[in-house]
Amino acid sequence: MAFKYSKGWFVQQLKEAGVRNHPQDFRKIELYKTPILRQLYAQYVNEGRQAKNESTE
Repeated sequence: MAFKYSKGWFVQQLKEAGVRNHPQDFRKIELYKTPILRQLYAQYVNEGRQAKNESTE
């Protein structure tokens, strides 16, 4: 278990969302620092949750 919003937490959330490699560099997400992971999380995980919530309303 990782602390919420730590690097490990972002890696865990991205992997659960199916993002295992960076979409442009194709390197494993474990190699990136927290700010990059936070951007990927906002782009892929949060947008997916928002779209899902909007479709159910």
